[in-house]
Amino acid sequence: MVLFYGRIDTEDKTTLTKLNMLRLSIHLIVPITLLISITMFNTLSANTLEAGYAAPEFQLNDQNGTAHSLDQYRGQWVVLYFYPKNDTPGCTKQACAFRDDYKVINAHDTQVLGISVDTSESHAEFAEKYNLPFPLLADKQGHVAKRYQALTSLGFIKFAKRHTFIIDPSGIIKMIYRKVDVTTHSEQIIADLKKLQSE
Repeated sequence: MVLFYGRIDTEDKTTLTKLNMLRLSIHLIVPITLLISITMFNTLSANTLEAGYAAPEFQLNDQNGTAHSLDQYRGQWVVLYFYPKNDTPGCTKQACAFRDDYKVINAHDTQVLGISVDTSESHAEFAEKYNLPFPLLADKQGHVAKRYQALTSLGFIKFAKRHTFIIDPSGIIKMIYRKVDVTTHSEQIIADLKKLQSE
């Protein structure tokens, strides 16, 4: 703290007070910002989801209002894919590719589950429009997407990132896809399932 002596007029006193407050603010802001940054980095590093980790449990309703939990699929493989929004070009192409390859994926004792923050009603319209044979789960609050580190936002609008997880029959994540090419993704999933199931 800087002390000033002598006669100082009111304007100078105000200026000096502002300067001293500014200095104090800077001294406080820098360490606080650094502490927040370190805390966030440590939290993210400690909680990063990776292959080999147990898949986070969930329970969500599908397009028909039926509840699905990860636990009910124990004993079979699961392809859990998060996507941004129903009936948009990329999401439609991805869903239709899974639809076209669904019998092949199913033949590998694997269930496909799609998740977005859309409502069950929106899922129902999307599934009916494109004859999707697999459940679309409504994660309206984004809680499940957040657990899988697939939640993002644009301003106040939350949506799921295009991430996919292959989960084995014991509930362990075997593969994570953070960068997805919707034109080849389903084929890639089938190829990777074959490799994983042959190990």
